Amino acid sequence: MANHNSLIIATDLRSHENNLAHRTREIDRERLIVRRGQPFSVALQYSDSLPPQHHLQLVLHLGKRDMVVIKVQKDRGVGDKWWFNQQEVQDEILLTLHSPADAIVGQYQLSVLMMSPDGRILEENDQISFHLLFNPWCKDDVVYLPDESLLQEYVMNEDGVIYIGTWDYIQSIPWNYGQFEDYVMDICFEVLDKSKDAGKNSEMDLERRSDPVYVSRIIAAMVNSNGDQGVVTGRWVEPYSDGVAPYRWTGSVPILQKWSKDRARAVKYGQCWVFAAVACTVLRCLGIPTRLITNFSSAHDTDGNISLDFFLDEKLESFNGGNRDDSSWNFHCWVESWMRREDLPKGNDGWQVLDPTPQELSDGEYRCGPCPVTAIKEGNLAVKYDAQFVFSEVNADIIYWIVQQDGQQQKIRVDQRSVGRNISTKSVYGDDREDVTLHYKYPEGSLKEREVYEKAGRRVIEPADETAETGRLELTIKHTKPVFGTDFDVFIEVKNDGEKDAHAQLTMLAMAVTYNSLHRGECQRKTISVNVPAQKAHREVLRLHYDDYSRCVSEHHLIRVKAFLEVPGENEPIMTMATIPLSMPELLVQVIGKAIIRKQATAYISFTNPLPVPLTGGVFTVEGAGLLSATEIHVNGDIAPGQNVAVELSFSPMRTGVRKLLVDFDSDRLKDVKGVATVVVRKR
Repeated sequence: MANHNSLIIATDLRSHENNLAHRTREIDRERLIVRRGQPFSVALQYSDSLPPQHHLQLVLHLGKRDMVVIKVQKDRGVGDKWWFNQQEVQDEILLTLHSPADAIVGQYQLSVLMMSPDGRILEENDQISFHLLFNPWCKDDVVYLPDESLLQEYVMNEDGVIYIGTWDYIQSIPWNYGQFEDYVMDICFEVLDKSKDAGKNSEMDLERRSDPVYVSRIIAAMVNSNGDQGVVTGRWVEPYSDGVAPYRWTGSVPILQKWSKDRARAVKYGQCWVFAAVACTVLRCLGIPTRLITNFSSAHDTDGNISLDFFLDEKLESFNGGNRDDSSWNFHCWVESWMRREDLPKGNDGWQVLDPTPQELSDGEYRCGPCPVTAIKEGNLAVKYDAQFVFSEVNADIIYWIVQQDGQQQKIRVDQRSVGRNISTKSVYGDDREDVTLHYKYPEGSLKEREVYEKAGRRVIEPADETAETGRLELTIKHTKPVFGTDFDVFIEVKNDGEKDAHAQLTMLAMAVTYNSLHRGECQRKTISVNVPAQKAHREVLRLHYDDYSRCVSEHHLIRVKAFLEVPGENEPIMTMATIPLSMPELLVQVIGKAIIRKQATAYISFTNPLPVPLTGGVFTVEGAGLLSATEIHVNGDIAPGQNVAVELSFSPMRTGVRKLLVDFDSDRLKDVKGVATVVVRKR
């Protein structure tokens, strides 16, 4: 940037040095991107005709029409304000700017005014532009996290693992957060700019962007498209033909890019892990330490009574009466972000729950949080924001009712232990699972847990055996880990611990469900009379054939089995259920030889059709932060049962370091097959 007719001939942003010191080189090496609370330097080259006794004034401008103007103090003054000092070296002035640790995040324009001794502006240079982010390395920043290994994971790591499945069969999928990919940071600020708050009062919105509580709450609302210009539209039932099915995404970057390219038109479609992953990308990019959380057996309590009421008719199918909006999800994903809560009493700092999945309104917007995890554990439900809703997600009772033909309701089961199990996140030390359940709740059955329940207003019932009082019958469901495409058996066992023989009617029902418990169709039903001798057990086998379940199974590949036992002459029937995930085949992904920056590398991807039927419309989607942008490879023709398909893909890595290459395979009958390879990219 040179202008030889001016007093200031050129400006040097010193982006390489500044961005390295501010840990933003991964975002951009040319543009100046710095973190608040940490000094940075720019150099001005001046001409020989610089007037004597001149002095400099610095003014910062924020917003499209310079809505926020900040005069930078000369030398450190009183209070926490922007200030600068200068050093003249040969024909250069080195300006060092110091931002406060609570400065507004965003894009700044810096005007350098050359002033005469009597206060006239001799020249104005406004060639300097930079972005300012949150700084979790700065102890005065409210997002400060004092552990380098945590910062490397929760701010700097672009590769993630998301846990899905069921509480007793946890599966994982890789995810490319890609927060440092080209222009992702610009899209993150665009997300803030498109919010309702920015539209209503852009100046106030800008000024509040110094506060991560405010910023994260805006992001939680803007990641979903309900009621605003948000990024992703949610859909939980097929068809997805006018968009991309939620299970096909393997990273956040194509979603954010499409939203920006389409001028803030929502991207179709997402489900909870997609919303959470996109929020994680945006928050990490802006400098707020964030991790993705999966809560297994998650409750969605719509009426705030900390219990879910499920009504079944006499055929064990969901009944339309009662509160149909309560639901239990096999898993639900949200994020936690790290920050001090200066808006709350002491004891609420640290991890905060943020949930961008559109479930309930919070201050008129579909969002949830930030809510302190410690408030959930201690049952402090009056704390901002949405503590009651989050508490229910991990603690609600589940009550099952049978609605008889005459309309009478009979309570058949109260489950106080199923909700909020194996709460999981990716470990800081690799791709293993870390269990964080004890961050959210005291150990099951402990005295402290009971105290928290009472404080939170959740009723406490003495633990009871799930057996009928008379007859001492117990009902259990057992199963192996079946593979999608095979026939498999489910075992229902009736155990009689009583002294008398028992005669009962056993109904067994297998149905396809989605991960958030929407019923997709009945696979099999069987009702029989059983005679169980005293102190013995009776076992029934329910055989499920691929032909039966493939017709109605959801994209989440889940079968729910219910067993219902009625003993003539006794009031309390017994019910139990199990959700069985069907495991998927894996893709084999390999990168042979050394991967060197900007040199061509080749990935080999192979897959064998495990189904007894051919697959059509096969497509591989490949992406990886620092490796390549999302790329599709279509398979020509059908893939016969047992046939192996192999494809090659050439790419040139763009950034060094340990990288992940993510692959997804989809077809007409087999969807959501994932594979991943770790690639170490070297300089040479």
